[in-house]
Amino acid sequence: MRWKNLTCLGPDSSVTKGISQVKLSHARPVRGAVFDEPNLLAAAGLVPMVALADRVGLQDLADQILTVPTDKGANAGLKVTSVVAGMVAGADSIDDMAILRHGGMRRVFDACYAPSTLGSFLRKFSFGHVRQLDAVASRTLIRLAQQAPLLPGIDDYALADMDDSIIEVHGYAKQGAGFGYTKVRGLNSFIGTVSTPQAAPVIVAQRLRKGSAGSARGAARLVADTLATVHRLRSTGATGPVLLRADSAFYGHKVVAAARRAKAVVSITVRQTRHIKAAISTIGDDAWTTIKYPTAVFDEPSGRWISRAEVAEIPFVAFKSRKNSEQVPGRLVVRRIPDLNPKAVAGQPTLFDTWRFHAFFTTSTLDTVTADKTHRGHAIIEQVHADLKDSALAHLPSKSFAANSAWLMLAVVAFNLTRAAAALSGPRLAKATTGTIRRTLIVVPARIAGSARTLTLHLPTGWPWQNSWDELFTHTCGPPATAA
Repeated sequence: MRWKNLTCLGPDSSVTKGISQVKLSHARPVRGAVFDEPNLLAAAGLVPMVALADRVGLQDLADQILTVPTDKGANAGLKVTSVVAGMVAGADSIDDMAILRHGGMRRVFDACYAPSTLGSFLRKFSFGHVRQLDAVASRTLIRLAQQAPLLPGIDDYALADMDDSIIEVHGYAKQGAGFGYTKVRGLNSFIGTVSTPQAAPVIVAQRLRKGSAGSARGAARLVADTLATVHRLRSTGATGPVLLRADSAFYGHKVVAAARRAKAVVSITVRQTRHIKAAISTIGDDAWTTIKYPTAVFDEPSGRWISRAEVAEIPFVAFKSRKNSEQVPGRLVVRRIPDLNPKAVAGQPTLFDTWRFHAFFTTSTLDTVTADKTHRGHAIIEQVHADLKDSALAHLPSKSFAANSAWLMLAVVAFNLTRAAAALSGPRLAKATTGTIRRTLIVVPARIAGSARTLTLHLPTGWPWQNSWDELFTHTCGPPATAA
């Protein structure tokens, strides 16, 4: 529509030219809607997803490891699988688990628990039960990697990342809620991921911390857990490097020492302390190499898009104030970008160039330009945090800290399960976000038909992602592969 002075001037044909329109039918207008079909599924993709969870033994693992007390902890495996299935379908609160009880769900699945039952189960968790669930999550990931091409190339080169994020909460009843570095009341979600140049990241370690926790708190333990799981995901004879990437909040001796004990190399941003500034000042003008970004990069401090920078490196010994055995030799790789004067007038250049510097410490053997490019890839973990917050971590549903910690663990299981399903569906969705995978593979309506004690799902004709869905269904619900 075209408007002028708050007056509608009619449709603007230039806007809709060449664009397909979706309009309600005038020949057969919709005049009624009735919720009365017991054989429909709103999320038929849950069938192959739960089948994949069964193949990796999620239910059995939870039954063997979890020891949640009283009748609320009975059938722990079924309840864990139910919560994960709800999260996969898009649930981000306890009440949303009601999605497991609609239409023909009871015909397809044996246990469809009420949201109140699942909430009571989570509220019975203690810190020890959360650690048990952590073990379930890591073992499930390892089994998923055996069932699906989840991390191709991990034996040759593995990229481990760690970072934390604040999940906003409201009210005073949430245990552990506080104000952290973002000045927002919330709880701190701390995760470790692993990816390869060919594969999207999966989550290998996770913690929920109080909102006021410093980023580095418990980081060495998470590094150890992350790298231990990464090594279990690799083949026994894998010799390729494992690179741990992190930002400046995690630059410290404990984190670097934990990585070195696990035989990993590091690439960690450093703070601009006087020692770092002194080291940068020793770099000669002829040592800088110009790099150009394939696409412009937004620089937050200056609020500008930049397309070029310069990089250089110098030998550097980290933690030089500590005893000799705790000092770590490596390199300081520095990237500098022009510090543009916002008050500059066109045609009046400055007398000399000014720069802003970004430095990171690395023990890798990559050349300067490749090391800088690889380090900037650490930003991928921000996408994982955004993915979680767009899914199950949109809320932390309980006032109990332990229940919310369990919720985070189960959200990670759902994330990795969704990522494995995308890998099984073919290359088209192998690096897609959780929201895209949910929209294309999971939230697909279907009608249930029964014959000869078996069920058949009738899905929409013309579904654009039919081939991917069929590929996933064949891998998870088809007959097992014959032994070689």
